[in-house]
Amino acid sequence: MLQQLGQLPMGWLLIALIAVFGSAAFFLGRVRAERLLLSTPVRMHSRPNYHGYYVAMCTVVPVLLIAVAYSIFAEDLTQGALMRELPSSFAQLSAAELQSYLDSVRMAAGSAVSEGSDRVFRAITNRYLELRGMVNGATLVLLGALAAIGIFWAQRRLKPDFRARALVENGMELVLFLCAGVAIATTAGIVLSLLYESLQFFQKVSAWDFLTGTRWNAQTEAEFGALPLFFGTFMIALIAMLVAAPIGLFSAIFLSEYASPQARAWIKPILEILAGIPTVVYGFFALLVVAPGIRQLAILFNEGVIRLGLASEPILAAQPTSALAAGLVMGIMVIPFVSSLSDDVINAVPQTLRDAAYALGATKSETVKQVVVPAALPGIIAALLLAVSRAIGETMIVVMAAGKSARISLDPTSDLTTITVQIVSLMTGETGFDDPKTLSAFALGLVLFAVTLAFNIVALRVVKKYREKYD
Repeated sequence: MLQQLGQLPMGWLLIALIAVFGSAAFFLGRVRAERLLLSTPVRMHSRPNYHGYYVAMCTVVPVLLIAVAYSIFAEDLTQGALMRELPSSFAQLSAAELQSYLDSVRMAAGSAVSEGSDRVFRAITNRYLELRGMVNGATLVLLGALAAIGIFWAQRRLKPDFRARALVENGMELVLFLCAGVAIATTAGIVLSLLYESLQFFQKVSAWDFLTGTRWNAQTEAEFGALPLFFGTFMIALIAMLVAAPIGLFSAIFLSEYASPQARAWIKPILEILAGIPTVVYGFFALLVVAPGIRQLAILFNEGVIRLGLASEPILAAQPTSALAAGLVMGIMVIPFVSSLSDDVINAVPQTLRDAAYALGATKSETVKQVVVPAALPGIIAALLLAVSRAIGETMIVVMAAGKSARISLDPTSDLTTITVQIVSLMTGETGFDDPKTLSAFALGLVLFAVTLAFNIVALRVVKKYREKYD
């Protein structure tokens, strides 16, 4: 019996129980409120639905807390109890070996225990299932008891003058506040973790050498000059914006000023599909289509230049990967960011400005160039800055199509590396977290975070200025 309880899918079962308890509590609370409404001549303060929400809230909140506590502590409690019952011979194992063994037991408990396993392993796995079954059973009993207590206690408080609506609204306000707090806490945790690991790295490597050095060889822990990484990142982002900025901006102007409603209804969704394509698909497209095409063009160009006697050696590199390929495809990817935001900003320009320009004899083209675009310029700049931050933080496309050469080169057809490529390379493998090679990835992440944060702050300030001027 305990082993069967130990094999229960508790995650889905807890979600189902929370839904069942909440629905039952809402129904019982509403029914009791409706009975009070019919049996008393006094006007009720809140509608029956609010009484049902109140009973459901009093029932679901303690049940949800127990479910969260189970997801956090259940495995530790089970393994702790199992470790106290292990034979004395297991004391000779190191902490890592013992944890690896317990992980194997947990994985075996999640499936059928193999008959080929040794007798001790099968016995330990069965005991693990029994202990986990005890924890699961105690959790289910506690959930049922708390749900019953919550329903009983909340229903006893229901009266005609009970302020259920105010309590429910205050509870929802608290939930929204907690959600905002989780977002803030997550951001703070990311920043603190990056700062902590980066400070450890800068204790081993000079921050000045890291930011201004021109040689990067972190794999052998020899050189940590990140300037080539910054150069490659910003060069690819620049190529991307040279593609996305004009296409996205002109698309937004066409959709908002020239396109008919029927054309806009078709073109805008099709254009925004680009934002929904997975980045790995863009990476494959850049690697298999764009990069080979650029390589062939570079070969043809170099042959023509040499034949004409304009140069004695190739001017453009003919690499299988290139910064130009990654930048072009990345530019296609961020077009919707520019077009959608710019379109919204242009549509927000008051129609009275256009009418005034037409009244003065301006043509539609003159109105767009001299009135609409200047009025929407702060919002357009904000859209471009947000697109730049998106391009700088892109990983998959540059991993697959940009190359891994840490160098400073103005040739866009040569392969370059970026911050995100190096973070992926440094964080894969079995190197310890106290190693300079791994710690350098956190320092790169901190720089990338600071750059993108700066772009977002500037964009938000520009948007704020725009709203203050044209709201």
